[in-house]
Amino acid sequence: MAWIKMIEPKEATGELKEEYEHGVRRAGKVFNILKVQSLNPPVLRASMQMYLAAMKGPSGLTRAEREMLGTVVSWANNCFY
Repeated sequence: MAWIKMIEPKEATGELKEEYEHGVRRAGKVFNILKVQSLNPPVLRASMQMYLAAMKGPSGLTRAEREMLGTVVSWANNCFY
């Protein structure tokens, strides 16, 4: 298994702290998918913008269908969603 340095929310400052605060407002906590990007806050922000566009932006799929696709792909890849 790979090891990736992650900055925990209590250690975050500046731009990273702001991104973590957005994550808490969105989901109630900071998930590991955000923490693994913690060394590069601009990449974390861009990743979240892409996620929000894909999951909440205009689409021919409903939100439920998008969530189901994410769940099935994560299950197939043996990872948590």
